[in-house]
Amino acid sequence: MLVLVEYHVKPVHRDEFLRAIGRQARARRRDGAYDWGLFEDPAEEGRYIETFLTDSWIEHLRLHQRVTNADRVIEQSVRRFQASGEPKTTHLVAVRSED
Repeated sequence: MLVLVEYHVKPVHRDEFLRAIGRQARARRRDGAYDWGLFEDPAEEGRYIETFLTDSWIEHLRLHQRVTNADRVIEQSVRRFQASGEPKTTHLVAVRSED
């Protein structure tokens, strides 16, 4: 299961956002996510894509159930830098080739 979360952050908040999302990365890993990454779009200033993998859709749903109050505070600290609206989340399920 690949999860993508797209953020749009004003450049003035870049460093604060990076610190906050670093704390979120640790919380996601602790709760079962792996291979976490953050990507910055060089073609669109302030656009960041957070990526992480979980073993399955079921494991991803369990990750949601494991969220603590402290995790919610961390998530809110990241989302407060979102320029407008909510971050866009995309869920992708791995498929196997028939080869």
